[in-house]
Amino acid sequence: MSQMTRSRFVLPALAFAVLATAAPATAQTPFPATPAEDPLDSRDARRVERMEKVVRELRAIVFQMRDTGKPVVVQPSDADARMAELAARIDDLERTLQRINGSLETATFELQQTKRENAALKTQVDELTQRLTVVEPPPPPPSEDAGAAPAPAADPTEAFTRARQLMLAGDYDGAEDAFAAFVETWPDGQRTPEARYWWGKTLSVRGAHNDAATAYIGAIRGWPQTSWAPDAVVELARSLVALKKPQDACRTLAELPKRYPKAPANITSRAAATRTQAKCAA
Repeated sequence: MSQMTRSRFVLPALAFAVLATAAPATAQTPFPATPAEDPLDSRDARRVERMEKVVRELRAIVFQMRDTGKPVVVQPSDADARMAELAARIDDLERTLQRINGSLETATFELQQTKRENAALKTQVDELTQRLTVVEPPPPPPSEDAGAAPAPAADPTEAFTRARQLMLAGDYDGAEDAFAAFVETWPDGQRTPEARYWWGKTLSVRGAHNDAATAYIGAIRGWPQTSWAPDAVVELARSLVALKKPQDACRTLAELPKRYPKAPANITSRAAATRTQAKCAA
């Protein structure tokens, strides 16, 4: 006899036994509503209610078997349903944790691989730096004569030409030293006034306006009739303005049209601008 067949006979017998046992309880008169007349306490009352509920469920099972002749499927209780739900949630959490652990393991592996690659790259850079240090020769040590001023030429024409070449090349520091050496070496030379003029130019470039004014005064002493003299007058006036001596600048500019009436237009325009800057009287 199969287990299902045995259950079909055992379950009705059990149900009828329970019904027979619980029948007198269902046939009892209702309990009094007044607590003072209740022979059972509240705990016994709840127990009786549970028993009545079980009896009703068993009665329904018996009637269903009698009417249909099919085995009855007993639904799990509420506690079993909750346990099943909790078990399902625990399974979901376990799967989620497994995915997280897998992601962490992947990230850890990638991080370690990146560290290894960085270490290898650093090693390559260090090796390349060492190779460049070996291949590239060190710079030669500075000679003892480095930075020393060139020796003055024995010929004034050669010395003047060298100084002008330095200035045209933009080496104003070298030109300043060369023109200063020329003036010192040939203070009464034929080209010394012009050397003073160019020397003043180099001094004006670096803002040494006091020394520049002295050089310009020495250049235009005697008002020489040369091509550079009118510009030297304007440069002297500009230096005086920079030294905050506007009256001296105005007196100097007043001599320009007297001494050099045929000065070029670019020089006269610069003189007018300097006159405005010094606020000379009209």
